Amino acid sequence: MAMASLSATSLTFQPSLNFSTASTQGCYKTSTLGAVCVGWNRRSFPSLRSSRFRICAVQAQPETVEKVCEIVRKQLALSTESELTPDTKFSDLGADSLDTVEIVMGLEDEFGINVEEDGSQNISTVQEAADLIEKLVQEKKVDQNNATESAKSAESA
Repeated sequence: MAMASLSATSLTFQPSLNFSTASTQGCYKTSTLGAVCVGWNRRSFPSLRSSRFRICAVQAQPETVEKVCEIVRKQLALSTESELTPDTKFSDLGADSLDTVEIVMGLEDEFGINVEEDGSQNISTVQEAADLIEKLVQEKKVDQNNATESAKSAESA
């Protein structure tokens, strides 16, 4: 059986398997992910399967998460005492698809970003929204830096 360990930014496997079989599978149960299953055969790289497993290259800053919470409270007319966590689902707060669109619009206005339709469809929790915002803000900064460098190069040429 394979053992897996999980942190906020990495997933590592510590195999203790006999590779003489044609295929192998191991599962690791966690409190937040449910079961993460790893399966592979001798000719392929291990694959991960979980109903709630997600890998995100950008982890949102706590300030971003808090700002998302403020916007969600405002858009859904929740009291300031309403407890929101990164794992809070918009649907658990009574938000329908229109409310989610309004939340995304509020986030776009607040952070000066544009969330594509396919990106907004993948947002169902505060953390997912914050991670997407952090990613888009970073991309926007890179684009602005590239534009500035291009302008400087054009001036010197």
